[in-house]
Amino acid sequence: MNLVDSSGWLEYFADGKNAKFFAPAIENTSELIVSVINIYEVYKKILLERNEESAIQAVVLMQQPKVIEITSSISILAARLGVKMKMPMADSIIYATAKTYNAIVLTQDSDFENLESVRYFKKS
Repeated sequence: MNLVDSSGWLEYFADGKNAKFFAPAIENTSELIVSVINIYEVYKKILLERNEESAIQAVVLMQQPKVIEITSSISILAARLGVKMKMPMADSIIYATAKTYNAIVLTQDSDFENLESVRYFKKS
């Protein structure tokens, strides 16, 4: 199971230099989960940089795999991880979601760089 972080989704949608690292996971929707936090972050970024139509189109694609809501158990795990690893709230929720579903996080966000079950691709 995979969880592509917001940075990976944005790279994929922009067809950036690292898009090739995220494409296989994004396109294999049967093995992909999406955190609602990722939907929020991607929608907001695309809305700010492009327009609402583009943001909606992105979210439609992001909802093809299984979308994971924030549960109380994910929230508690995220809080523990956030304190232990000094992670920001959104990152800790994304990481806790991945851990709960035994998923690998694919990202180019350096906050995740040395964490277990993370595939980090340095931004080019």
